[in-house]
Amino acid sequence: MADLNTTLFLWQLSFFISGVTLIVGIFKKSWVFMLISTISFLPIAFYFWGAVNVFKYIGLTPIFLFIVAILFWFLKRKG
Repeated sequence: MADLNTTLFLWQLSFFISGVTLIVGIFKKSWVFMLISTISFLPIAFYFWGAVNVFKYIGLTPIFLFIVAILFWFLKRKG
């Protein structure tokens, strides 16, 4: 049972870090924070990737976050 609690804690921590860095990344338009958000959301995406219902599309979230990170990187490079 302790393993389940540890896994759940790490999953929640990953989700919290991803959410905070997503908000900071959008407000600052920082590609670094968006990349951190992408990487920290990967465990959550892997968990939902094998679903056979609508929740499987949560697995695509890191792709969109990575695209936004690249977009912010190009905007920062141009400006």
